[in-house]
Amino acid sequence: MDDKLKAKLLFEISQINKLINDSQPLLNLCNQKVPDYIEMSAAALLLHSFYNGIENVLILIFKSYNEEVADEAKWHMGLLSKAFVSNANRKQIFKNELQESLEEYLKFRHFIRHAYGFQLEWPVMEELVKKIENVWSNIKEDLNNFVS
Repeated sequence: MDDKLKAKLLFEISQINKLINDSQPLLNLCNQKVPDYIEMSAAALLLHSFYNGIENVLILIFKSYNEEVADEAKWHMGLLSKAFVSNANRKQIFKNELQESLEEYLKFRHFIRHAYGFQLEWPVMEELVKKIENVWSNIKEDLNNFVS
């Protein structure tokens, strides 16, 4: 891996770290009570930003290895799927155990991009919000292994 890609990936990791750290008061609140509409809206933005950060990382990796990032209707799912396989140019990015969790974040990202705020439902978001720190910890471990 070249130093330019490594620097870009480490920057993206630091950005997602900042997102999670700065959202700690919201995460704590969501663990203590059912959030109101404003709090749920903030949590939805957190989930959306989190998954966008993951996609930013994957796009950086795939472009740097000259892998096609398809411009099709389901390109988001295709992008994620590629992260769980290796090829002749690069190793697998994420452990298979993360696939289901990341697919759930992707589904929520798709929902939130096409929904109105009043359509948010805490039972749909709750698990994603409450496990985001643990999922990020596992993703970060995989990314650090990929970088090294």
